Amino acid sequence: MDSLRQQSLIPSFLYSSSSSAKTFSLSNLHSEQPSLSPPLSSTVTMGSKSSGGFVIPAPSEPGKKIEMYSPTFYAACTAGGILSCGLTHMTVTPLDLVKCNMQIDPAKYKSTSSGFGVLLREQGVRGFFRGWVPTLLGYSAQGACKFGFYEFFKKYYSDLAGPEFAAKYKTLIYLAGSASAEVIADIALCPFEAVKVRVQTQPGFARGLSDGLPKFVKAEGALGLYKGLVPLWGRQIPYTMMKFASFETIVEMIYKYSIPKPKDQCSKSLQLSVSFAGGYVAGVFCAIVSHPADNLVSFLNNSKGATVGDGVKKLGLWGLFTRGLPLRIVMIGTLTGAQWGIYDAFKVFVGLPTTGGPAPAAAELAKV
Repeated sequence: MDSLRQQSLIPSFLYSSSSSAKTFSLSNLHSEQPSLSPPLSSTVTMGSKSSGGFVIPAPSEPGKKIEMYSPTFYAACTAGGILSCGLTHMTVTPLDLVKCNMQIDPAKYKSTSSGFGVLLREQGVRGFFRGWVPTLLGYSAQGACKFGFYEFFKKYYSDLAGPEFAAKYKTLIYLAGSASAEVIADIALCPFEAVKVRVQTQPGFARGLSDGLPKFVKAEGALGLYKGLVPLWGRQIPYTMMKFASFETIVEMIYKYSIPKPKDQCSKSLQLSVSFAGGYVAGVFCAIVSHPADNLVSFLNNSKGATVGDGVKKLGLWGLFTRGLPLRIVMIGTLTGAQWGIYDAFKVFVGLPTTGGPAPAAAELAKV
């Protein structure tokens, strides 16, 4: 565990800290293992090592700042992922409900506005939040894995590449780290997603997760919960690769071209505003890239014994790419912006820097 704390595998420009009170040079951590990563020129806020394991200390406690890339750091990122994904997906349950029904029954749910009208007439206001429990639990589990493992794999792949290549090909590091994290995250999400779609698109099937899960398993077996895993990977892996790589790039460009002072001189509120803006723009790209697979996931989880080929045949190529897309762009853009805002707000709360930032100058890279 101590060796983990001695290894810094991410190039220094990927994170920066605005704190000037207590700083600790990362170069001191590399004296024993120079081959793993060279000294970094930047500093991060740190304190003494906590003996409390994975407990995340309050930032107000003196000497209890979280050490970068320690087990507590990953625990904090995991907790931030739970909050950012679980809460946001649960909040947009009404939009997701209409979107899923538009994908499954376009003749009945012709548009967003008419879809809300149909749901209101048939199921009342309570119907708008049908399936919120599997949504909350499923996307909390997914968020924990998505953000926690992204931070881990970004560090791991940067170490494998070495400082020079990690800086030069940073976008590839973002893409590889996010894809690896999403493979794991979707395994956690898939059973909840299967029950959620069935509850939301088949009125009378079940009231929620507690009665829907046993019904689903009885009808299709435990493995039936994972029949949508491959299309889910097809939807979520491109989505997450776009979400993280475009976010990191957009944030870097905002600090480079739109803000006249360095990131570490910006207020926390400004940094969090940048996180939200970068997340929203990234979310629009995410929705477009992942939409065909999203249509297939909804079709498969609603149709017993159906295959991907059946879905493509039923929806057609045009329907695959466009059915429910405008609503999903609004939903995913808002979701992704809010997720990055919440995630970075939580990181700031526990004493960590926000995600992303400007790339170093060529002269700085030469010194690293």
